[in-house]
Amino acid sequence: MADDKKHAEIDAALVRQLADILNETDLTEVEVERGDLRIRVAREITVNAAPVAYAAAPVAAAAPAAAAPPSMPSDPATIVARAGEEVKSPMVGTAYLQASPEAPAFIKKGDTVKKGQTLLIVEAMKTMNPIQAPRDGVVADILVGDAQPVEFGEPLVLLEA
Repeated sequence: MADDKKHAEIDAALVRQLADILNETDLTEVEVERGDLRIRVAREITVNAAPVAYAAAPVAAAAPAAAAPPSMPSDPATIVARAGEEVKSPMVGTAYLQASPEAPAFIKKGDTVKKGQTLLIVEAMKTMNPIQAPRDGVVADILVGDAQPVEFGEPLVLLEA
């Protein structure tokens, strides 16, 4: 019984630490595993961003799907086709379009970029991760706003040849 109480105290402290990490880093979830103990803490983020438009498509009546963030529809039929290559986020974090608030943006729509050039930064757990162009091309569109939370695999930039 004493071991159960000690284990519960450790769990509560760990949960508080994980919740603090979420609040400090703008992550949407964090998970920790220690032996047979596994704790996942998640939160829902409301983003005050511009509305996202999706192509209307007939959908057969089915059981409701789990809600997905507006930037990543769960039904492939609702995704608008885009010409070009999507540069996707390799992690959950916050996208920044410039190195600092007073610095110029890394890229603008219409810019020509070279392979390896920094397109933007994704901050995750207080670490700034440069997102680089996978190839030479032209910036067709920037799909995220500055200081916008992003999910793993979310398209960030659209590159054309």
